[in-house]
Amino acid sequence: MNIDRLVFAVAGFFVLASVLLSVYHHPNWLWFTGFVGLNLFQAAFTGFCPLAKILKAAGVESGKAFD
Repeated sequence: MNIDRLVFAVAGFFVLASVLLSVYHHPNWLWFTGFVGLNLFQAAFTGFCPLAKILKAAGVESGKAFD
């Protein structure tokens, strides 16, 4: 798996997990969902993604989106 696919997989997992936590635990977990969405939105325009930087430093193969 390359960085692009891992970023999308982790973001999707975080969104699903926070929505489930907001339904079954407390609605304030939706703030985390918003944070993930905002981070994805800004990464689309700036190309800066903290998780992509961490994965690149860890030696994960780079994809096309976060070169």
